[in-house]
Amino acid sequence: MQGRVTWVDGVTFVGESGSGNSVVMEGGQKNNGIRPMEMILLGVGGCSSYDVVSILQKARQDVLSCHVELKGHRPDAVPAPFEKIEMEFVVRGRNIKEAHVAKAVELSADKYCSASIMLGKAGVEIVHSYRIEEI
Repeated sequence: MQGRVTWVDGVTFVGESGSGNSVVMEGGQKNNGIRPMEMILLGVGGCSSYDVVSILQKARQDVLSCHVELKGHRPDAVPAPFEKIEMEFVVRGRNIKEAHVAKAVELSADKYCSASIMLGKAGVEIVHSYRIEEI
């Protein structure tokens, strides 16, 4: 995996991934890009959401939508690494079996999501929960 981060001006940077995608990052002064710690939080959510949806689809669950609500807790100090991340998956669909959702979230947390497993090994407490909304 490769990437490049290029300074634009002030506290604005452009990150380019090896896959050819880019994102504007900013230090929070002008709010014209995502902050780097927000990228980490979203990355964990994206990694785990990919797992959950994939597992549910393999279990032939009729998932119509899925999102994860994220809360990152950081100390009011410098540096301010994440101490805790809360992830609540909201799965919407028809006849979704709770056991399948619970298992998908558990597998993502314990076996598949490299991002959350990495942060957990670094001491970040990661709390997973889910909610099912029948349509």
